[in-house]
Amino acid sequence: MSSKIPRNRDNDYTEDMAQQRRDFASQITSSSLDNIGHYSVDPALTAGNIENFIGVAQVPLGLIGPLLVNGEHAQGEFYVPMATSEGTLVASYNRGASLLRAAGGVTVSVIDDAMQRAPVFMFENARQARDFGVWVEDNFGEIAAQAETTTSSGKLRNIQQFAAARMRYLRFNYTTGDAAGQNMVGKATFVACEWIMANYPGIQRYTLSGAMDTDKKHSQLNTLHTRGKRVVAEVTIPSGLIEKVMGTTAEALYKARAVNQVGGLLAGSINTGAHSANGITATFIATGQDVANVAESSAAIVYADLDDNGNYYLSITIPSLIVATYGGGTGLPTQQECLKLLDCSGAGKVNKLAEIIGATVMAGEISLMSAVLAGDWVTSHDALGRNR
Repeated sequence: MSSKIPRNRDNDYTEDMAQQRRDFASQITSSSLDNIGHYSVDPALTAGNIENFIGVAQVPLGLIGPLLVNGEHAQGEFYVPMATSEGTLVASYNRGASLLRAAGGVTVSVIDDAMQRAPVFMFENARQARDFGVWVEDNFGEIAAQAETTTSSGKLRNIQQFAAARMRYLRFNYTTGDAAGQNMVGKATFVACEWIMANYPGIQRYTLSGAMDTDKKHSQLNTLHTRGKRVVAEVTIPSGLIEKVMGTTAEALYKARAVNQVGGLLAGSINTGAHSANGITATFIATGQDVANVAESSAAIVYADLDDNGNYYLSITIPSLIVATYGGGTGLPTQQECLKLLDCSGAGKVNKLAEIIGATVMAGEISLMSAVLAGDWVTSHDALGRNR
């Protein structure tokens, strides 16, 4: 039997072709693909999202809520779908949502918005590279006009510049509407770079990405300057409420934060919180986000304080939350259903989704931190998780 995966060049997104590939894989590996082959999605709808389609990976989907969000775009109570195979995760986030609702909800703000492509231009020497940087500043308007010919929703906001050796790294920062925008800004920047090459003499060559956009990789640059949405979630919780619901105290949580900050520093962590990646990943899978973006999106800065009455102020800043309500996997049927649960499908909804995810992350943070201090972190996994 041929080891080449079956493919139809004319129409590859059919149930017949999916079945042929499942049969092929089963024969090659002697494995059953019965569950992979059971789905409600029309294979034709997966064009543009997958190649060599054979079926679906069915991740369990749970619901938390009501989660009370006091956002500028998301206002009111939401029931948040979360896709995960980790026992206790949904229960923990649900407990956090209950506490936050009792405390009056989570205030969430989208502080900044930018998506990058970062080309690098190479010259004969550093002075030529420096002079080129001045020219870029003087010609920003025309560069932006060229970039924006490729998109109706992307706008070039600014270009940051970084010099090293005889190279000039340009970090093009765009707003991208309701799309995550990586492909959008790649195309726009390519057109702008080609115009630059045609209009500025002395460039030896350029590369469309010089790695300073750090696509699907964490970077301190993104923590400082934002990639995707910069989201801040914050809440003040009465101490008595923490004792009643979580079995610990505001003072204990506050002191634990100081200890954890030191531990995070020693570890070289990109996150001063507990586990923002859990909530972000689970909502990403449910709503059709590009899950690899968790590499950037999970970076977080947690800050806590006690007021004069001993109440607990907690905030989490997510500097690189890359989300979309249009394009990519958001158009797939089950992902559409999850987005519609949140009223976050389609145009004008991306900041709303970002605020809901920010509030969801907050629910998980307060729940896990409390569980660790109250001593029920391990026991909850014994009761609900795989290690029972």
